[in-house]
Amino acid sequence: MSNPADLQTRAIHTLRFLSADAIQQANSGHPGLPMGCAAIAYTVWTRHLRHNPRNPAWPNRDRFILSGGHGSMLLYALLHLTGYDLPLDELKRFRQWGSRTPGHPEYGLTPGVEATTGPLGQGFANGVGMAVAEAHLAATFNRPGHLVVDHFIYALVTDGDLMEGITAEAASLAGHLRLGKLIYLYDDNRISIDGSTDLAFTEDRAARFAAYGWHVQHVADGNDVEAIDAAIRAAQADPRPSLIVCRTIIGYGAPTKQGTNKVHGEPLGDQELNAAKQALGWPQEPRFFIPDDVLAFYRQALERGAALEAEWQERMTAYRAAFPAEAAELERRLAGRLPQDWQADLPVFPPDSKGMGTRVASGKVINALAPRLPELFGGSADLAPSTKTWIEGQPAFQAETPLGRNFHFGVREHAMGAMVNGLALHGGLIPYGATFLVFADYMRPALRLAALSHYPSIWVFTHDSIGVGEDGPTHQPVEHLAALRAIPGLVVIRPADANETAAAWKVAVERRRGPTALILTRQNVPTLDRSLYAPADGLARGAYVLADLGDGEPDLILMASGSEVHLIVEAGLRLAAEARNVRLVSFPSWELFAAQDESYRELVLPRRVKKRLAVEAGVSLGWERWVGAEGAVLAVDRFGASAPFEKIYQAFGLTVENILAAAQRLGG
Repeated sequence: MSNPADLQTRAIHTLRFLSADAIQQANSGHPGLPMGCAAIAYTVWTRHLRHNPRNPAWPNRDRFILSGGHGSMLLYALLHLTGYDLPLDELKRFRQWGSRTPGHPEYGLTPGVEATTGPLGQGFANGVGMAVAEAHLAATFNRPGHLVVDHFIYALVTDGDLMEGITAEAASLAGHLRLGKLIYLYDDNRISIDGSTDLAFTEDRAARFAAYGWHVQHVADGNDVEAIDAAIRAAQADPRPSLIVCRTIIGYGAPTKQGTNKVHGEPLGDQELNAAKQALGWPQEPRFFIPDDVLAFYRQALERGAALEAEWQERMTAYRAAFPAEAAELERRLAGRLPQDWQADLPVFPPDSKGMGTRVASGKVINALAPRLPELFGGSADLAPSTKTWIEGQPAFQAETPLGRNFHFGVREHAMGAMVNGLALHGGLIPYGATFLVFADYMRPALRLAALSHYPSIWVFTHDSIGVGEDGPTHQPVEHLAALRAIPGLVVIRPADANETAAAWKVAVERRRGPTALILTRQNVPTLDRSLYAPADGLARGAYVLADLGDGEPDLILMASGSEVHLIVEAGLRLAAEARNVRLVSFPSWELFAAQDESYRELVLPRRVKKRLAVEAGVSLGWERWVGAEGAVLAVDRFGASAPFEKIYQAFGLTVENILAAAQRLGG
């Protein structure tokens, strides 16, 4: 029978060498982080992390984020050892086709992975979003003697994470908000791919985080379990977010490679791996060796996790008895069920030739939804008056007012994107973030990860085109619609008027698997008379026939999205007056339309009609899919200009006259 200290040492070495063996077998991966951080991970997972491997979705679990996602094998080793549904055979298939152990952790693929990480800084900012969700839900539902929302968010972060700008954005905001449930352990190994961090990263990181308002501690030896444990306990007791700076040795145990960049991103090689095992007293064979007592020790997480969840369920039973309405609401929200009649107050906008900006319509929709959808929570990157995303009558979320449902992200678009993802990942909220469409570029990595991992995040992008006007080309998006449409799994919706905007919000709220981007105008657009044109709920199918004009089957299709729909309507009416048979198609979402069955797509865009013209205030790229070889696109394949928007539309050819001329060129 081994003594506990020996068991602890072997349990840590098991993490190191399961990781190194899997990387060696794959002949691909990053052994440095798992070998250097094994003791940190051991301490968090065996002494602090409250989780239930048999129910990875237990709502009150602590979250653990591996922000340095390149060290994924460390996480997979932890998940396997503690009893998640991740068999040893999956570790042996690390980075292989069809495995549940991809090169970087992917949410929704591997049980127990809380967030998709790898692009550095994303996991860091996701965790800040999760901590906001925890604080808001705790303030909303906890009552004296009834703590039903009460958990920590842990993350393992790296030098690379701390170099990324997104981390500065998120850390600054976390400190301001005093998110005390946030505990990040920093793998301070001072090695990056190029070599020593002295090459490019020499500021005092601890001082920087202290200046942000974080509680900062130092652990001199990243293998010192007791020191790490004590630091975590101190962090749990401090009301500020915590950074624990752990001085580590990358690739610890590898005789010739530890402490160097050679161990960061490539397998050790058989000779170095065997030498590392010999140096640490580990058997060289068999590979993937797990001592029986070590496995039994880690598997205590199953019994402990079941007991923790059972204790929480008892708390919920008592809470349900004392506060039945609150308990029912919390359970509904955690289950992701929408309230009954949540859409009952969605506005219906009357016809109006002047109309309103779709950003204004969106603001009205948000405020109609908010009373019936209390989980709606969000804000903007310092643009609430412009994006119209403020929930009226509600305070902002701040350290002093965590009940607030409005959120000030500050001028931090990238952190906003990743934090909205974290809010969505946490559960219990329907989060949104807003900025001008041109600044979607600043948050693209977060948009991409949301799409890749099917996070139900909502983004409100206003000021959607050259219609921004006088602010000029720096603020006028032209390529951004095409760029967003290029992201697989992101549903992009550009509504044509106020009623389509309401329909777009309905799609976004109901769409709980995957992100949605709402693309909205600054300038006014007419509100269509729906007694003359098809109902706006056709938006849910991506494209729909607004009207067929003329006396017979259409021989020309005019299609557009957003603010250009009113141009094709006016052009279509003039063509019909000239005895042309014209179909008008509102085309707010390529992705929703592409998801329809072929019969519906044929109904809207019949193959026999070859003469098709698309109109959009953005680049033409991609429209060829819908107009076909004989069609045409009237678009903006250049940057904008500074002038009133009416003048820019005219100068750039987005006019009824130009549509008529283009239709004439198509013939018929």
